[in-house]
Amino acid sequence: MQLNKPSKKKLFFPINEQLRGYLKRYNRAVELPLQYEDLLEHSNAIPLFDLNGEDTLWETVFYDKLKEEEIHTALKGIYALLKTDGDIEVMEHLTIARIDYCTFGNSKPFRIRIINGLNDNYDHFYVKRGDASRVYGLELEELLSPNSLRYLVKGGTLVEQHIAGIPGDLFIDHHLDESEFNQIRIAKEFVKFNERCFIRLLGDMRSYNFVVDITPDIEASQYRIRAIDFDQQSYEGWKSFYMPQYFKDNNGIIDLGIKHMGIETVRQYQMEERSLVATRVKSSINRLRRLFDVMNKDIISTEDKVIKLRKDLGEHHKTKAFDNCRSMGEIVETNIRLLLAKDFKQSFG
Repeated sequence: MQLNKPSKKKLFFPINEQLRGYLKRYNRAVELPLQYEDLLEHSNAIPLFDLNGEDTLWETVFYDKLKEEEIHTALKGIYALLKTDGDIEVMEHLTIARIDYCTFGNSKPFRIRIINGLNDNYDHFYVKRGDASRVYGLELEELLSPNSLRYLVKGGTLVEQHIAGIPGDLFIDHHLDESEFNQIRIAKEFVKFNERCFIRLLGDMRSYNFVVDITPDIEASQYRIRAIDFDQQSYEGWKSFYMPQYFKDNNGIIDLGIKHMGIETVRQYQMEERSLVATRVKSSINRLRRLFDVMNKDIISTEDKVIKLRKDLGEHHKTKAFDNCRSMGEIVETNIRLLLAKDFKQSFG
């Protein structure tokens, strides 16, 4: 079975006070000098094209002179909070090079391109509408994946660091013609990525919703697949939506796995990743408990999707453990508990 896009646009869920309390405890909720709505007050916009002249679906926005100065100062302050815990000395060397806006996607993000005047190096960060689903997804990424990331929340505004890497769709189009050894490593990493997504129920990992980070190594390369879109954290109702292996956009990497790996090899990599995730759960158990105390009571999907997903997962795992789950948070927690009990069943078909 292969999946396409979700049939309908995902609903938006505001960040409630209980989640804000959790975020404040762990230094995610801070005072920001600018809110998302301030960036909407641009006076002009032009389409942004890539180096090949293709429309990127982003547009570069402009502000009146007085407004621009105010916004640029605030954005440099946010970058200082994101990178140096608010050390304003770094602001002296920063310049806002461009502000891009994307209406494609749930969070309608602004992407800020910022340049360090000391070395002309550039970086990006994002200002988005604060959606509870995305915040839970970001937090679970921090706690359960091998990746650390920085994000900040204030009111209805979410600020995220840029996650560097080659976009998955471009990687599949241009970087799969590697040595057999590297192809095996790519396929292995995809198995592990697939496992991480399904354990914590992060959905919609089509190729353009993840990036591939390549690290040169002795005689070969190391690969790390990283999610960059967390809007579909435990929202949809069918289990396959949480398995990247079922999206046809990812077929290029899937084909490498079929070519180079047998069932036993796949199972070995799955078990390795489950063990790593279980270790991360145990090392962050108190923080995870506080997170699920909030998430289990929060509404981040519709009732029909909750009923559908608990039924699908119950059949998949051959357990009644999901029968009494009343929220997506409880479903995610139950999935993780099955992992810890070593009763987590998953196949790579």
